[in-house]
Amino acid sequence: MSAPSFSQATHSQPVSIARSLRNLYFIRAAFSVSWVVLVVLFAKTSENIATFLLIIYPAWDVAGTLLDIRANRGSVSKLPQYVNAAISAITTVAVGIALQRGIPEALIVFGFWAILTGLIQLILGLRRRKSLGGQWPMIISGAQSVAGGGSFIALAHDPTMGITSLAGYAAFGAFYYLLSAFRLNKTASHVSAD
Repeated sequence: MSAPSFSQATHSQPVSIARSLRNLYFIRAAFSVSWVVLVVLFAKTSENIATFLLIIYPAWDVAGTLLDIRANRGSVSKLPQYVNAAISAITTVAVGIALQRGIPEALIVFGFWAILTGLIQLILGLRRRKSLGGQWPMIISGAQSVAGGGSFIALAHDPTMGITSLAGYAAFGAFYYLLSAFRLNKTASHVSAD
C-alpha cells in the first residue's frame, strides 16, 4: 500500500476536521437539550439545582471549546477558541459570584458572555465556511447569541425574567449545533465520494 500523496493528505485534513466537528456538535446539542429539560423540570422548584445549572452552562462551554481546539489541530490560528475558553472560564466564576446577589445579576453576566462568545462563534463560522462548509447555522447562531445577550442585559431586572428565560437561548443553540452537524456530513463524507 502506497503512502497518500500530499494532495490526498491535504484534501483529507478538512474531512477529518469536519468529522470531528460534526461529532462535537452532536455532543454539544445533546448537552444543551439536556440542560433545557433540567431547567424546565427543576429550575423553579429547586434553588440549588438552578444555581448548579447556571454555573455548569458556561463551564461546559469551556470543555466544548477545548474539544473544538482539539478537533482543529491543523488550523492556522486557535486564538479565537482560546479567548472563548478564557471568557467562559471567567464567566463560570462570575456567575457564581453574581448569584450571591441574585438572578438578575447572573443574567447580566450571561448577557455579556453571550455577546462575547457569540461574536467569536460568528468569526469562527465565517473563517471555516470556505474550507469546511456547513457553517451558516453557526454564523446565524453567533449573531443570535449577540442579540440574545443584549436582551438578557436589557431585561435582567424584569420580574418575568429568570433562569427559564435562558432555556430558549440554549434550545436555539442546540438547534444550530444539530443543523451544523448534519450539514458537515457532506464534507465529512467527501473522501468516500471521491
